[in-house]
Amino acid sequence: MYSCMVWRVSATLAPSPVRRTSTSTAPRRRTRVLALPEARWALVSTLAFLIAFPLDLAGASAWLYGPLYAIAYAAGGWEPALEGLRALREKSLDVDLLMIVAALGAAAIGQVLDGALLIVIFATSGALEALATARTADSVRGLLDLAPTTATRVSADGSAEETVPTDQLAVGDVVLVRPGERIGADGLVVDGESEADQATITGEPLPVPKAPGDEVFAGTLNGTGALRVRVERDPGDSVIARIVTLVEEASRTKAPTQLFIEKVEQRYAVGVVVATLAVFGIPLAFGEDLTAALLRAMTFMIVASPCAVVLATMPPLLSAIANAGRHGVLVKSAVAMERLGEIHVAALDKTGTLTEGTPEVTAVRPLPGSGLDEDTLLALAAAAEHPSEHPLARAVVAAARARGLSVAPAEEFTATPGRGVRATVEGRVVTVGRPGEYAEASGGTTVLVELDGAAVGTVTLKDRLRHDAPAAVAALTTVTGSSPVLLTGDNPVAAGQVAADTGITDVRAGLLPEGKVDAVRELQRGDGKVLFVGDGVNDAPALAAAHSGMAMGRAGSDLALETADAVVVRDELVAIPAVVRLSRAARRLVVQNLVIAGVCIAVLVVWDLVGHLPLPLGVAGHEGSTVLVGLNGLRLLRESAWRRAVG
Repeated sequence: MYSCMVWRVSATLAPSPVRRTSTSTAPRRRTRVLALPEARWALVSTLAFLIAFPLDLAGASAWLYGPLYAIAYAAGGWEPALEGLRALREKSLDVDLLMIVAALGAAAIGQVLDGALLIVIFATSGALEALATARTADSVRGLLDLAPTTATRVSADGSAEETVPTDQLAVGDVVLVRPGERIGADGLVVDGESEADQATITGEPLPVPKAPGDEVFAGTLNGTGALRVRVERDPGDSVIARIVTLVEEASRTKAPTQLFIEKVEQRYAVGVVVATLAVFGIPLAFGEDLTAALLRAMTFMIVASPCAVVLATMPPLLSAIANAGRHGVLVKSAVAMERLGEIHVAALDKTGTLTEGTPEVTAVRPLPGSGLDEDTLLALAAAAEHPSEHPLARAVVAAARARGLSVAPAEEFTATPGRGVRATVEGRVVTVGRPGEYAEASGGTTVLVELDGAAVGTVTLKDRLRHDAPAAVAALTTVTGSSPVLLTGDNPVAAGQVAADTGITDVRAGLLPEGKVDAVRELQRGDGKVLFVGDGVNDAPALAAAHSGMAMGRAGSDLALETADAVVVRDELVAIPAVVRLSRAARRLVVQNLVIAGVCIAVLVVWDLVGHLPLPLGVAGHEGSTVLVGLNGLRLLRESAWRRAVG
């Protein structure tokens, strides 16, 4: 189409000042549809056509609907016409110009409605493509906003502080990160203890304790402690900056396909133009009447028009998109729907995809001799954790309330970053924290509860597995013929537990965003085509690098939602293999329709060339084949099509 998807984000966008917030998702930016000139012109063209069409059918005066058709032509056709003329100046010819000429040719022989419809379809497609480009750029701007624009640099002797732009930081500088601030650079902690919410980078659902010697990432959110961080990477080479670069690079890898399409368009357009001129000129040279020769040539241009071929492809795919949308999966384009049916293997993120991304209490174990039962132990832990905002604390309190337990008020509450909480509950000191290290033998996190300094029990929490994850993994294995792969930034023990619970055998844990991209590219070596499913900012590069990408809708980051080809709006994993099956059904109908359209066009063209094809019959044959392939494609709108896809 006449609008081009060009990635120029990193060169033109500057990060905005950071907002202190407890969330780790990128600030939301969204271009309004009517802010795009392509959308405004397409809207004018469509409205004019929709008003003119019923007047034309009702037999109203041409003075009523004629100007409206003219507006539809002008509003929707001027931009592709200019693009086509620019292409001519560069000695090339594309389908954009051919369609404009076909529309004008149809009008010249009285088929004004057909020409206007062609213009409206082209204008709407161009507007949708421009919107997709703008929304993707919005998401990358939001990602850049995760990184703060300034940082507090500390002098070598620690006696002075200064606020400097983060792009002026150098390797070896030491920066002070206060509680609640975002970390300004990738580096190592040299002093202080805290916790960092780094879900944007690794996908880990819980804040990670940070102490001297631990690595931290730019754009991640510091917890309640103060840290001094030594810069280890240039700001332009930080993990968050590389995420932006990876998204751009992965998107550019689609360019060869686009170049191939443009070559096909060029050859087709040149062929039809040459053939039309020949159909007009040769009979004229042999003495045929000018009007008859022009009528034959215009008939040829109409019957050779690619309308039937376009509709042979679009109705099945758009019907599949509509059907999937009714069942909670938003597929962003016909191209995306078609690509979903080509995949050979699925790669799945863990946190927020196979799991819900929120911890829950799975076990409460009083220690022998403590004299406490499960409910009393949980109530004590919840009372101490109640003032805390930590995700684990909220999960403990929620578990106590779910059991209907009374949570006593806490006094003298203190929280030590990375270690736990301490509070006085009904005159006794309760401590809830880590027993030296996280206990992860079962893929969860275990905290130790102490009463007046004596250990009395443990509470274990896990990230909850989605109820339909095992069924979805089994269905994807059946559809693709290979078992899905688990790609996660979480620790190997937690990843292994989720894999065991879902039936996945290929597990790759501890991956940063570039690691997921490398894994996707490895799976796609040769003719492999991967469907990647994820939800976070850290998944965006893999979503872009994969042959097809799906994002989880409810908790998905803006960048993941915009980068993905499809969004699982209701977070129902079983819908993923269903959409893959639906895509494959659509692709089969596309082949059927292309055969029907090709045969009809060939018959009409040969008839016009070797015989005398009456214009009304040519139009009827052309439009009839268009209606036929359209109705065939609409079969996928039926509810039974989704039921077959679900299996």
